[in-house]
Amino acid sequence: MKLVFLILFAGLFSGISHCVTAQPSHPTVDGPYIFYKGDYGYAKRIEKRGKKLMLKIDSFKVSDRAKTMFRVDVDGHPDWSFTVKLKKKISPRSASFSGSEPMLFLSDIEGEFTAFREILLANNVIDSNYNWLFGKGRLVIAGDLFDRGKQVTPYLWLLYKLEDDARAKGGDVNVILGNHDIMNFKGDYRYVQPLYWANAKLMHESYSDLHNADTELGRWLRSKNIIEKIGDMLVMHGGMSADALEQNLTVDEINNASRPYLDKSSKVTPDSLKPFLGNQGVFWYRGYFTKSRASMQTVDATLKQYKVKYIVVGHTIIKQNIGLYYGGKVVGLDVNEHKGDRAAALYTKGSWYVLDASGKKKELVYNPDNDTLKTEDID
Repeated sequence: MKLVFLILFAGLFSGISHCVTAQPSHPTVDGPYIFYKGDYGYAKRIEKRGKKLMLKIDSFKVSDRAKTMFRVDVDGHPDWSFTVKLKKKISPRSASFSGSEPMLFLSDIEGEFTAFREILLANNVIDSNYNWLFGKGRLVIAGDLFDRGKQVTPYLWLLYKLEDDARAKGGDVNVILGNHDIMNFKGDYRYVQPLYWANAKLMHESYSDLHNADTELGRWLRSKNIIEKIGDMLVMHGGMSADALEQNLTVDEINNASRPYLDKSSKVTPDSLKPFLGNQGVFWYRGYFTKSRASMQTVDATLKQYKVKYIVVGHTIIKQNIGLYYGGKVVGLDVNEHKGDRAAALYTKGSWYVLDASGKKKELVYNPDNDTLKTEDID
């Protein structure tokens, strides 16, 4: 099929347009990707017009960004589109939050927008127009936004949008970075879907530039934390190893010290941060579930040091899916959306529940057998 690319420029590029043709492999509807240069931003998107894919580029003045809105399309689902308004300002927030309830936890969506949308719709977090219905509730994403899935871009934009929508209604959205997110920052693209390379080529960009620090999504992602304290919860993607715990740092100290070293521009990780950013760091650690498991002493010491009741993590898929471990003190969130699993953890009024994509709610009860995990229990 011949692909036609319609290039439309506004603002600085007003009046210039042309069409070109090409035949890259397996491109798809995607975008927008918003880049900045000087006083202007420009948004690139791949749209579908009939049977043709078209590249569209719009520009806007940076001074007008707070008034700038863009449509986000979902490939294969033209009725799922939504509109996003750019934020007035992007900057890191403190990593400590109140424990406003209810709190809904998910992790490792990895670009499975359909799975994410189904869970939120079924459990009245949003309506079909993506309006926030969760009131003063808090949605927490415990890492891994990128890779494997084919709907990464709309997933990122929906989280970006829901942050502002939730806060306007007294709620909140917390997005915490996982290892796949950091891999994309660092230039490790081994799990990126090939279609994103094809899309980047169509947009005359390299994949590495799509989320760099000079893009809207890149700036937003780099403002996120790798660990947060939310009420009685210590939330991160992987976990807190004994070596990391010994550093005796607050969550804000961990994030503030680590943030400059999360990008590929930083080639060397300081020794003092390796317990947080290395192979056993808070977004890589699997010690709550693998063969050489963390001791109960380490878990209890972590709870005491951070003055919390629970440690909440993703990263490691257990075949039973969401569960409670270490006497109910550790909550494992990761499920395999790529294989069709749909589940989230809800915390409200002192109890944990598992929610599915049909809206069913089942109380999550600690099972002592969870503390005797075997290698074959890990998916």
